[in-house]
Amino acid sequence: MEGNAIAIPKYDELFNPLLITIKNLGGSALISELEEGVIKNLCLTEKEIAEPHNERQTKLQYRLAWARSYLKAYGLLDNSERGVWVLTAKGKDIDTVDLRQVVRFVQDLSKGKKSRLVEKNAKTVMDIEAVEVAEAVLEETWREELLSRLLDLAPDAFERLCQRLLRESGFVEVRVTGRSGDDGIDGVGIVRLGGLLGFPILFQCKRYRGSVGAGTIRDFRGAMIGRADRGLVITTGTFSRDAKIEATRDGAPPIDLIDGEQLLEKLKELHLGVTVKMVEQISILPDFFKEI
Repeated sequence: MEGNAIAIPKYDELFNPLLITIKNLGGSALISELEEGVIKNLCLTEKEIAEPHNERQTKLQYRLAWARSYLKAYGLLDNSERGVWVLTAKGKDIDTVDLRQVVRFVQDLSKGKKSRLVEKNAKTVMDIEAVEVAEAVLEETWREELLSRLLDLAPDAFERLCQRLLRESGFVEVRVTGRSGDDGIDGVGIVRLGGLLGFPILFQCKRYRGSVGAGTIRDFRGAMIGRADRGLVITTGTFSRDAKIEATRDGAPPIDLIDGEQLLEKLKELHLGVTVKMVEQISILPDFFKEI
């Protein structure tokens, strides 16, 4: 296409490709697997895949996130705390959806209305509250704020944060070496297996806006040679598709990748700079008073 116009599908145009992908994956998938499946399904180019939406997400990732939220609100998808997305019983019975119908349904929810949805087979009527879209908006808000804080950190402060994150995740003897100009390696830590065996992991921290390319991964792997058999790159941004392929290239030391979305989620999970408040729900038990 000419100019800056890139044919990335709108969020509603991703509803059916998402459904097809998760069905092909057996009814459950990680976000990364869904993304890769949709890319293959739609035959998207590297330029389309890499177009940024903000510092931590590509436009495709952003639209896929909204597509998942809409399909969840519509009752076709659900997700676990571990980030696994699954087809609901209703979703298993539906191959494709009417895009406008899904959008209207969810927009009604966002306006605080109740919608009544009749199951095609069981004829069960369900009342669905306008919660999912509101939750998606709140989710995006805290992520944007946290990312802004990370991007404001000095490089050495970001390295120390990554050091803390690895320690909290079970690494031992984590040292930051980046300030010594150690060939692009910012630190090293040891992973313990069963409390007996340990092997070193070299890591690189990239407080980055945009996409990390394959060249960065190749350079990092070159610096690893003779020092460790596995590496880890942590960024506030994203990784290009070529970078992901390079990280797992056959015959080369593997490199694990943590992008901005995963980093924010990990900080939330470990409560590093993030507090999570659970709402206490109190219900009165009428039978208790009858039995006194």
